[in-house]
Amino acid sequence: MSLSDFFTPIDLKKITPKNGYYTSQLGDRIEHHSVAFPDLEQKVDIAIVGVLEDRNAIGNPGCALGPDYVREKLYQLNEGAYNTKIVDLGNIARGEKVTDTYIALKTVVEELIKKDIVPVIIGGGQDLTYAQYMGYEGLEQRVDVVVVDSHFDLDDDGLGATIETNSIAYLNKLFLHEPNYLFNFSNLGYQTYFASQESLRVMDKLYFDVHRLGELTGNMAVTEPVIRNADMLSFDMGAIRSSDAVANANAKPNGFYGQEACQLCRYAGFSDKLTSIGFYEFNPAYDNNGQTAMLLSQMVWYFIDGFYNRKKDLPLNPKSQYLIYKTSLKHEEHELVFVKSKKSDRWWMQVPYPTGGSKNERFHLVPCRYDDYKMARSGEMPDLWWRTFQKLT
Repeated sequence: MSLSDFFTPIDLKKITPKNGYYTSQLGDRIEHHSVAFPDLEQKVDIAIVGVLEDRNAIGNPGCALGPDYVREKLYQLNEGAYNTKIVDLGNIARGEKVTDTYIALKTVVEELIKKDIVPVIIGGGQDLTYAQYMGYEGLEQRVDVVVVDSHFDLDDDGLGATIETNSIAYLNKLFLHEPNYLFNFSNLGYQTYFASQESLRVMDKLYFDVHRLGELTGNMAVTEPVIRNADMLSFDMGAIRSSDAVANANAKPNGFYGQEACQLCRYAGFSDKLTSIGFYEFNPAYDNNGQTAMLLSQMVWYFIDGFYNRKKDLPLNPKSQYLIYKTSLKHEEHELVFVKSKKSDRWWMQVPYPTGGSKNERFHLVPCRYDDYKMARSGEMPDLWWRTFQKLT
């Protein structure tokens, strides 16, 4: 089966301005599936994937219609100072059953990643995150997942089994999926009054990284190493404050500002490790003058901008491009080793595998901040080192 079998073409008449596009605009630069399906054997960096599925988007029906509204705005944005190699594959239509849509998206994500193409998913409900995650199943690698969301989308029983995957309980399926290839899960922007104490205990027990909105407000640099560690990112548009992104039936007054959402997306694009990103829960039925569609298109633009500014400095080759710093803790035998890139000034921390934990590697590299190095230099163990070490055991 060809990937083209999963997609329906774009109706350009609905989204193209009356006078067409300028040559500087993405609408003129992106190869889109309006007639012929793009040739993925040529050099392609990014593929836009629309998903017309909202049957499990709890409280937000209509978000399946979002992709074309975002395209209309995105295509009118100007290309950055680089030559984009982007294709728009069109839309994955809803299957006879929701699980059919999941399988289609899973297959598309897997095949694109195998071709070294980053899928940018613009879809319906955030339950599609589970299908995005399943796309990594056949790649035989550990996966680090980052979700930008004001809630933990677990059911009320923490890790109790749910009958059906949906937009407010898909994490149960993701955490319990067999085979288990999830190494780390991170949440950015949860709001404590939306998080049950049981779900917080689950996150702590599994040594996952969760960051309150208040912790990140005015301190967005904290999110950069978290996102740099991700293989995939899922962005719930409901994590943005309603004044900046009203087009969501579940929109709330508090959340990230629009410019902060764009900053998160640029961090995601800038990460050498990240291989897929999904934007979910945008509902055009609630959009005011296309404001949220424009914001989401700018978020995609910032992801693209970050992608084409990647430094390709994921350590440690060649070693001459990195500086090594070693520190000792006050009351521990562990020697903490940090790595700094000369290209980007970004930091990583070496966390040793337990004896026999890995046959091929002696340590696991985890992105960190300069603050982690300063803490270790003062003799204190960074919490990130400890949580990573516990997951390796």
